[in-house]
Amino acid sequence: MNEQPLLNVDNLSISFGDNEVIHNISYQLENNEILGIVGESGSGKSVSSLTILGLLPKKISKITTGTILFENEDLTKLSAKRFRSIRGKKIAMIFQEPMSSLNPSMTCGKQVKEILEQHTKLTKTEIKEEVLSLFNQVKLPDANRIYNAYPHEISGGQKQRVMIAMAIACKPDILIADEPTTALDVTVQKDIIALLKELQNETKMSIIFITHDLALISEIANRVLVMYKGNIVEEGEVSKIFNTPQHNYTKALINSRPSLDTRLKVLPTIQNFLDDTILEDIITSEDRKIQHEKLYSKSPLLEVINVEKEYISKSGWFKKSKSFKAVNNVSFKLYEGETLGLVGESGCGKSTLGNAILQLDKATAGEILYNGQDITKLSKYDIRKLRKDIQIIFQDPYSSLNPRIPVGKAIMEPMKVHNLYNSDEERKEKVVDILNRVGLSEDYFNRYPHEFSGGQRQRIGIARTIALQPKLIVCDESVSALDISVQAQVLNLLNELKESFGFTYIFISHDLAVVKYMSDQLLVMNKGQIEELDDADVIYNNPKKEYTKKLIHAIPKGL
Repeated sequence: MNEQPLLNVDNLSISFGDNEVIHNISYQLENNEILGIVGESGSGKSVSSLTILGLLPKKISKITTGTILFENEDLTKLSAKRFRSIRGKKIAMIFQEPMSSLNPSMTCGKQVKEILEQHTKLTKTEIKEEVLSLFNQVKLPDANRIYNAYPHEISGGQKQRVMIAMAIACKPDILIADEPTTALDVTVQKDIIALLKELQNETKMSIIFITHDLALISEIANRVLVMYKGNIVEEGEVSKIFNTPQHNYTKALINSRPSLDTRLKVLPTIQNFLDDTILEDIITSEDRKIQHEKLYSKSPLLEVINVEKEYISKSGWFKKSKSFKAVNNVSFKLYEGETLGLVGESGCGKSTLGNAILQLDKATAGEILYNGQDITKLSKYDIRKLRKDIQIIFQDPYSSLNPRIPVGKAIMEPMKVHNLYNSDEERKEKVVDILNRVGLSEDYFNRYPHEFSGGQRQRIGIARTIALQPKLIVCDESVSALDISVQAQVLNLLNELKESFGFTYIFISHDLAVVKYMSDQLLVMNKGQIEELDDADVIYNNPKKEYTKKLIHAIPKGL
């Protein structure tokens, strides 16, 4: 490594109004290095990185102390015009959410063209050739098609590759990747990580890779900074941080994620590590065996028999209709008190199957028996009555809550619809009790969704679901957007509620470590069909199908 760092952040402090959010942080980025910055939401990792690009909101934020030196220039003192000449050309960024970062009204090719038009003197023909070359470089299939496609016409992984092509278009010295794989399948995530490493190897650019997942950092970074509440609490080579973490927060980040080897009764959270109150009780294979003998001795609560869901698409007035089977001949049984894990990549049909069970999207063929009754043949009135028994916890709690209704009323609403309890006073009493059960206080009853963190909103979503005392709950990617520690809290809560109320879960996720921890049986889906169905531990220890092996191999393991 060179003596002179490529980027030098020295004593940087940032405030929003009177509230200081970054406290005197210092670090260097060397030439040809991948630096990982890890921490949970609110730790300051994204705010400090946006400062490098001059992207902090001017009216509400200010840099109170410190310098950021790049090529002998202090980036904290640059004019907007000077920043425009650096941004995209010398320092580029891949944002967390490609769908909201790409312009939905412009083709993917045109969006990458803009960068080259702004920062290079290439002709129109050369620019188009360069964009197609970039699309090939980031391994996009059929570069010509994607050049002319709009963002909504391509998959999440492809959108992220378009963002990477845009970021590397001008061969920047520094690439900032802010949570670039958070919402992606494990296999797509593995591909994106491999791609970034390959690009870095070819171009020798330096990368700042921001994430809340330490296991992921171990797959890409040379060195890592751990941030907590606006401070850098630990810094060092990746192997050192993983093998001998010093700070309790770092230990918590490594250990809050469910282990693939042992199953703890209660997952440790950040607070457990900070307070030194970790419970290490393990669920043994004997415990599972006894539990499963009890579970599977009864009649199934739900029986899915040869279910299919077919969609018909018409691409033009005079063109022939095309049919596509999102779910193809799926059969399984679900028992009361069981958690069935449903796993597979995006587009495999897992959410479509969940919606068919919930009767939100009717199956095209097959039977779905709930307590022995085929619910696909129910009238609208009977389906409304069934809603009390079969509920869903959505992936994104914010968009599933009405922003204009206080959360207490949102939880009371389904109680009213199903005529539970005799009065609003009684319902309010029950809501307060439920809020306490999910770890929230009575004070939150009159607050609105925007006043809560992501983890708190997920708890509100869970509270609204359990308000009806359902028998079966479909958890659709209900922890995928949460920080590692918040995820641990929510998984513990779901298990605790299952114990208390006897819930039965269908747990849908693309995170295999989480699914293994939660599940009794595991159903692996691929292209609308069942690849494997067996005990979760059996599948993990001895996967039979290549597809399952590929999914398991793609899980970030840490060092």
